[in-house]
Amino acid sequence: MHRHFLLNKPFGYLSQFRSEDAREARKKRFLGELHDFPAGTMAVGRLDEHSEGLLLLTTDGLASERIRRKDVEKEYYAQVDGLITDEAVALLQSGVDIGVEGGLYRTLPCTAFRLPAPPDFPARPRKIRDDRHGPTSWVSISVAEGKNRQVRKMTAAVGFPTLRLVRVRIGGVTLANLAPGQVREVPDVVALVLGPAPAGSQLA
Repeated sequence: MHRHFLLNKPFGYLSQFRSEDAREARKKRFLGELHDFPAGTMAVGRLDEHSEGLLLLTTDGLASERIRRKDVEKEYYAQVDGLITDEAVALLQSGVDIGVEGGLYRTLPCTAFRLPAPPDFPARPRKIRDDRHGPTSWVSISVAEGKNRQVRKMTAAVGFPTLRLVRVRIGGVTLANLAPGQVREVPDVVALVLGPAPAGSQLA
């Protein structure tokens, strides 16, 4: 019987369970510190060390492969430097050029909109920045592709660098009320992902 988990990955953790590099193993934090996962558990996709939010884990390699297909949409809430404009949001929606593997890549059209109010996330352990440096705003970006650091590169490309990035949805699975570091076991992660996304807030 395979096992499946939802995790709210906190800031500062790598999306892996250990490192073969002794120096990295001493200095970095890993998913195995958050829960006693069974042998063979793998992360379905990744979030970089400084990104937070929904991460799926499974012992089933076939389930992992299905979820990582391009037609599964992922939604992110990005806190950006400055008050993002309608023009910048329209550019995100239509596609922008980002650097990928030494060349330029045009992102696919996506869903993007400015959030009317900051989401109710717990404070991050490391302060984002000093408020004297100016205002920030939040934008929702949903993509069905997964280039390295894609959302961060997209917001930078339209002039609003990302300060904080939280993944709130993968397919039909939302972050819901999972606290940072909290793990929830589910019976079938593929069925959840491929099902319809709930209406309303991804954090309710």
